[in-house]
This record gives sequence, structure tokens and C-alpha cells, in this order.
Amino acid sequence: MSPVTVAPEVTPALLIDSSPLLKAIVQQIRANDAYGTYRNWADELLLKPYIVSKTDKKDIPLEEEIDPLTKSRILSYYRAIAYCIEQETGSLAQVVVDLNHEGFGWALVFAGRLLLVSKTLRDAQRFGFKSLDKMKAEGEKLIQKGIELAEKYPEVREL
Repeated sequence: MSPVTVAPEVTPALLIDSSPLLKAIVQQIRANDAYGTYRNWADELLLKPYIVSKTDKKDIPLEEEIDPLTKSRILSYYRAIAYCIEQETGSLAQVVVDLNHEGFGWALVFAGRLLLVSKTLRDAQRFGFKSLDKMKAEGEKLIQKGIELAEKYPEVREL
């Protein structure tokens, strides 16, 4: 009889270390930390606000103004996506997040005159993901689509 092998559980730290996107989000959070508050925080702790359960989302009121920290998280997430696209394509990618006071708007990632990622945001007060795996998977899909567009239209992505 052969021995039973058990796959090691993927810890959040291992997942973050293996994901360029999650590392880039952590990098964005720390880069925008003017007072160095997050300098010694663990990466898992920095990403924790991005994980919002379904029941927690229901508890977040939609009638209130969008929280500045939530806006910052959204911007860091899309800047990390832009950074990952930059790393693959070599083109400078910029991010625009436009949200109204009700939490509706867009997140756009573009290079030159080429729109690489366009995401409609609804109920931005409830921005978050079920797990780090879901956040990683959704972000990687956006990155892959952005890279495909950049490679398909190289003449438009350069200024």
C-alpha cells in the first residue's frame, strides 16, 4: 500500500508570495502610506479589508457616502492591475477611478490612447471579495485581458 500524501494547505502568506498581483496591491498600500503606519504590518493584515463576506456586505449601508478608505482600496487594487500589465507589456499604464457619492462609477486602466481595462463599479461601498483566491482570480483575468489588448494594438498604446 502506498503512503497517502496530503497537499499542504495554502496559507494566505504563501498565496501572497506566489501572486504578483497580491504583492503589487501590498506595494501600492505601502506606497500611499504617508506616515509609515503600515511599514511593519504583515501583508495578510494589509489585504484583510479587501475580504468581505456576503453577510458583511449586507450590513454596509448604501445610503451613506463612500468611505475614503474604501476609495483608497479600490484605487490601490486597480493601480496594482496597471502595474502588472506594465510589467508584461513595458508600456506605462495609468488608472482613473471615477465614483460618485452614491458609489457608482468606473475604473479605467489605459496605456497611451488604448483602454486596457474598463470596469463598471456599482455599490462601491461594498467593494471587496469573498477570499484572497477570488480577488487574485478576478484581478488576473483583468490583467490577462489588458495584456491581450496591449499586444493586439501596440501602435495605439504608445503615445
